[in-house]
Amino acid sequence: MLAWGIYNAVSALFNLYEILIVVWCILSWIPRRPGSVLFDIAAAIDRIVSPYINIFRRFIPAFGGIDFSPVIAILALSVIEMVVLRVLVFIL
Repeated sequence: MLAWGIYNAVSALFNLYEILIVVWCILSWIPRRPGSVLFDIAAAIDRIVSPYINIFRRFIPAFGGIDFSPVIAILALSVIEMVVLRVLVFIL
């Protein structure tokens, strides 16, 4: 029973981070004024997501002004999630 809870918690954390990446992308299209609530939310999400996205930006250049690093980052995160969850199933 506890093992199933750990499995679900880890899976939920990976899914939450993927959602944060998508929200971060959407917020990058919306103009924000410094000092607004939306600006503060975007800044907080940026502090959480940018370090991970920047890993992929070093290797994947923008094509035609479009940054594909978030897509690759989500794909990599999904692969990492599968590996971690399979290891958890094996351990637990």
